[in-house]
Amino acid sequence: MGQYFDNEKLPSKMVKTSAVILGKRFTFFTDNGVFSKDGLDFGSRLLLETIPLEEVGGKVLDMGCGYGVFGITLNKILSCSVDMVDVNLRALHLSEINAKENQCSNVRIFESFTYSNIDSKYTSIVTNPPIRAGKKVVYDIVMNAKDHLEVNGRLFVVIRKEQGAKSLIKDLQENGYNVDILEKKGGFFILKCYL
Repeated sequence: MGQYFDNEKLPSKMVKTSAVILGKRFTFFTDNGVFSKDGLDFGSRLLLETIPLEEVGGKVLDMGCGYGVFGITLNKILSCSVDMVDVNLRALHLSEINAKENQCSNVRIFESFTYSNIDSKYTSIVTNPPIRAGKKVVYDIVMNAKDHLEVNGRLFVVIRKEQGAKSLIKDLQENGYNVDILEKKGGFFILKCYL
């Protein structure tokens, strides 16, 4: 849990990585104390390659953005407006660097513990929730997304089967969401959740 809430304890060791996502090359700077510091992880790539892009556009929230993979990729591929939020200050700093490196426009990057500083509604919320932060945080992110979605908005989530994907789906449905499983691969589930 430390990597999400103790922003400055690990010494910085910034690394430059690159990835081809949806046919486009991106450069990402990563660092100690952020998720997937060695480069794009399988679950995030699977989400980006699975979600129906025609349903994502408009205004997008990258919740728990880390160093900015979802927000930056969707901004560049779809030319959509993106807000990127995280509680980890190092992650936010990296997101700012990466947004400039990838020449993004119409992107806001700011600190928020889950939805505490969110004052907008979104067409789509995209998240790879921070499992290590605990179930309470993960459930705050996914269950309360509906309060920040526009009419017909969608929440896209990647979660591992072994980290409770099936129980999360059940709990989402009991909380009023329709849930479509868009993909199951490598132990990961890609979910589309809507009201």
